[in-house]
Amino acid sequence: MSVQLRRYRIAAGKAARFAQEWRSGVVPLRRRYGFEVDGWLVDGTDEFIWVLRHSDRATFEAADTAYYRSSERAALAPDPARLIEQARHDWVTPVV
Repeated sequence: MSVQLRRYRIAAGKAARFAQEWRSGVVPLRRRYGFEVDGWLVDGTDEFIWVLRHSDRATFEAADTAYYRSSERAALAPDPARLIEQARHDWVTPVV
């Protein structure tokens, strides 16, 4: 399993809106491309973190590319990405 941790700083006061739009638009589409997805709002902040999983690194990268090139992703409205002020993506390795 290949796992990526994504951390976003969301525009002030927009975290709940981002989470709702992400949940209704991004999550179903990511799942159609074979990803497992979990996300959280960090209490008391404008931070959103999520974990994106796929079977291995090669299929992850191919599915991620296909996701971003898809007409469904281009048509996502509203696009929650408009609310992201800063993003960080890190590959993570399980230790348990």
